[in-house]
Amino acid sequence: MTAATPDIVFLGNLLVDDIVLRDGQTLMGEPGGAVLHAALAAALWGVKVGICSVAGTDYPPQALDTLAARGIDLTGVRHLDRTGGRAWLLYEPAVRRTVHHLDCPTHGDISPTLADIPTAYAAARGFHLAPMPLSRQLDLAHGLAPAAGVNRIVSLDPFELVRDGTLAAWRDVLTHVDLFFVSEDEWRLAGDADGIVPSLAGPRLRHVAFKRGANGGRLLDLHENRSRAWQSRSRTVVDATGAGDAFAGGFLAGLVTHGDVGRSIEQGIVAASFVIEDWGARGLVGATPERAVERHDEWFTEKKTVEKSTGATP
Repeated sequence: MTAATPDIVFLGNLLVDDIVLRDGQTLMGEPGGAVLHAALAAALWGVKVGICSVAGTDYPPQALDTLAARGIDLTGVRHLDRTGGRAWLLYEPAVRRTVHHLDCPTHGDISPTLADIPTAYAAARGFHLAPMPLSRQLDLAHGLAPAAGVNRIVSLDPFELVRDGTLAAWRDVLTHVDLFFVSEDEWRLAGDADGIVPSLAGPRLRHVAFKRGANGGRLLDLHENRSRAWQSRSRTVVDATGAGDAFAGGFLAGLVTHGDVGRSIEQGIVAASFVIEDWGARGLVGATPERAVERHDEWFTEKKTVEKSTGATP
């Protein structure tokens, strides 16, 4: 099979999720993995999407069929001849913990390598490194660093915590990326984050998106020394699994197409809202580009029109 050239490529894990919410509700054996949520979210906004991942024999085939039906290129998915990754997603009062099943391949074994990236993907405008072992993310980020004259965005979402013991490794990784998505669960450094981030980042890193779950988040622009806050939105709340990944997918879809940061944040909010309203990726599976545009117009475009006509300041 010859791979198409996507606009954006998502690299990471395809996992079977066992979800345990704080109130005791559970959903077992749900198709998951950050790249599933991120890719479905990006595809809502008319971009061509490719995935690089590793799927075991137990990964639900209907999930892969859904991705393919949305036009998402799966040439970069390597298939194992055994069961793949499976994880408990345990929601505690303040954090969510991810615990990989002991009888599964190692996290590294189910994470893609540079060799898994189809040749046609090299021309993509964006590459997103979903949560994987830090050493694998470093290899990928270094290998994807654009050569002179190549316009490419590389973003990263961590699996390993940002804490005192990992600072040197994170400095190495962040030298090679343009955008860093990090949640409150993953940022474990004391002190003012705005003051700490520049000491971790090289000159290439421009945006840091601090994801705060139900409280929305904040995008820090290191080049312009400014920040933008956003609020999470949804019509109902069922399960937040994958919401941060969906936000990243929607945001990056905007960044690689129109480049408007404010509108990209709005696309991320809309994409994440579909996730929150159902279990796992079911909300995204049921969403369509038409519904995404309709929701965006309802929540944002109409509000801007009113503000403009009344002279109000956003």
